[in-house]
Amino acid sequence: MNAISRRGMLTWSALAGGAAFLAPARSAQAAPAPAGGLVSLGADDPRYPALTRGQNQRWIGAPDRVHLPASADDAVAAVERALESGHELSVRSGGHCYENFVDRPGVGAVVDMSRMDGISWDADRNAVCVEAGAALGDVYYTLIKQWGRTLPGGSCYTVRAGGHVPGAGYGQLSREHGLISDHLSAVEAVVADADGTVRKVVATRGKDDPARDLWWAHTGAGGGSFGIATRFWFRSPGGGTTPEKALPAPPSEVWVHRSEWSWESMTEKAFTTIMRNYGAWLEANSGAGTPYTGLFSRLELTTRPSGAFHLVVQMDAGKPGAEGLLDDFLAEVNAGSGVTPTVTDHRRMPWLHASGWPGMWMSNPTDRYKYKSSYHRKGFTDAQIAAFYQRLSDTDYAQPPFVVSIASYGGRINELAPGDTANPHRDAVMLLLWGTAWQSEKEDDRHLEWHRGLYSAVYADTGGVPVPNADTDGCFINYCDADLSDEKYNTSGTPWHELYFKGNYKRLQKAKKRWDPKDVFHHAQSVRLP
Repeated sequence: MNAISRRGMLTWSALAGGAAFLAPARSAQAAPAPAGGLVSLGADDPRYPALTRGQNQRWIGAPDRVHLPASADDAVAAVERALESGHELSVRSGGHCYENFVDRPGVGAVVDMSRMDGISWDADRNAVCVEAGAALGDVYYTLIKQWGRTLPGGSCYTVRAGGHVPGAGYGQLSREHGLISDHLSAVEAVVADADGTVRKVVATRGKDDPARDLWWAHTGAGGGSFGIATRFWFRSPGGGTTPEKALPAPPSEVWVHRSEWSWESMTEKAFTTIMRNYGAWLEANSGAGTPYTGLFSRLELTTRPSGAFHLVVQMDAGKPGAEGLLDDFLAEVNAGSGVTPTVTDHRRMPWLHASGWPGMWMSNPTDRYKYKSSYHRKGFTDAQIAAFYQRLSDTDYAQPPFVVSIASYGGRINELAPGDTANPHRDAVMLLLWGTAWQSEKEDDRHLEWHRGLYSAVYADTGGVPVPNADTDGCFINYCDADLSDEKYNTSGTPWHELYFKGNYKRLQKAKKRWDPKDVFHHAQSVRLP
């Protein structure tokens, strides 16, 4: 059994080879609102245990009420009820928040958006309307099967739009088409005014829209700071006014590739060479004009006891010389290492099927886990590579589910300026996701200590975090990490909000003051009032 199989069995057994979570196609019309309007339930309801936790089993809430709106008007009523009851509230879309921003102590009401999952064409706005509870897998199936279009969103089918879009989610098509929020033309949000009035607002990217700052805030600030996003409308800048032209087309077919290097045959010199090569390739091929905008890759580092670390790739098969470009990329990453990787998958397939390929995503809602992130403007420094090798070679930490997934970034993501959207990370060449998973609460301290230790060691020269400088560029709000707010783990003097938002934070604070002046919507790393 290879390392991929072991990791799949230990960590993501529910995936069952990738088929179990493939989402069915949705109707092209918005689903009718479920009968009964707003549903509110308490601890005596059999659904309560499932509705008071998300994917990460470290966080389990105990709210008095869970509200499930089926419309924006229902969401208004849910917020009104929470405020009238004196409840602190939080909002859940797909439940993939890595920290306890939803299921935290003190929350008396959770607004769960899962009943609002419609996907439709809005002829009045000439845009695709996606409700906040729609799963990305449903979005992809509907868009391509109805109109031959797509959005460059994330690879996990079960993530829902309500959290993914405001955090500026990315995926395998982002080097070619930008971030999902780069295609956002309007957003509907439920907000709470200073006088206690709760209302719904539609904000657009139109230059003359008086609510444009609310639209802008939903293009990278993350969820839970300004209100409840209930619906998103998507039409690409310069996109057409019909559903067949409003959004980009996905590739007809793609190449998918997965290979692995055995830790048993890995030396520090070989590891260093591969890491340098990968970073250098990304630096050289992350411009918007490169022929490699159709290539997305993840170099997935594991601990030595896992057996092997991996490289997974998706390449647009419609690009001129696509297979040759892919082969050249693979050769450049391995050049001079002296170690031959083993190819475990190499196929050409329709894009829609490849979007569910388990090489690119996994999901297990039964685990406890911890994640971190980091953007890099350049490849890794010698000190960073040495820290990776030393820690990952530590045979005392035998945890196959641990991975540092180093995703290719850039391409057309970097065509926009840092202030064009709320996401300021517009010259990065890679985005790292650091993650580990386990099952028992008794193991929390062990796994958290090791995970934090590796991250701190890699960024030891900058206070344990990837501060914005010539080499690194902060962190990704959708991979939220409460440690960034803790001086024990962040000794850089750079606050968490600068790592996420950099120079856009003051502008976000102004939007916060206007749209949520009483700080009704907040969590540990929400935008603060100025």
